[in-house]
Amino acid sequence: MKEDDLEAVLRANPVLAAVLDRVSFVGLPDWYLGAGAVAQTVWNTAHGFAADHAIKDYDVVYFDASDRGAEAEVAVGNRAAATLGDLDARIDVTNEARVHLWYEDRFGVPLEPYRSAEDAIATWPTTATAVGVRPDPDGGGLVVCAPFGLADLFGLVVRANRVLVTEAVYRAKAERWEATWPRLTVLDWQG
Repeated sequence: MKEDDLEAVLRANPVLAAVLDRVSFVGLPDWYLGAGAVAQTVWNTAHGFAADHAIKDYDVVYFDASDRGAEAEVAVGNRAAATLGDLDARIDVTNEARVHLWYEDRFGVPLEPYRSAEDAIATWPTTATAVGVRPDPDGGGLVVCAPFGLADLFGLVVRANRVLVTEAVYRAKAERWEATWPRLTVLDWQG
């Protein structure tokens, strides 16, 4: 699989394709579809599985520093549900501009405020899942945010991005993924 094939691989997943095509109607600033849904669609293709096999949710992130209130994020989630509610999938919508307000309480690790959606993606747990995509507004394929590149994603390599994730969370994710996608090469925490 080549990096040029990313859009074709992702669009083979009908839910992911629908999310890509419709999220722009929600009116989100600085948004991406990313993380597990992107990586796992690629892994499914490499394993010969159905493109949407074992994907538990589709993460849509956006960055709106003008309103960091929980109510605003809920309202955006409701708009997304109205736009994407017919899909047989769980869609998680997160304003990365407010993650620092709850992250330490939930995960026990302090977090400086993000400056953009791209800044947030650069802290996601693994190099292969630190990928976000959205349609290019100029009609030229996808805008791809991949701060660590796409080599680990296409190489089926799971490597910790130790910027934020804890060793325990990394190991739990890696074990779960390896059980589902056995051709993955899971690197040790230190690797």
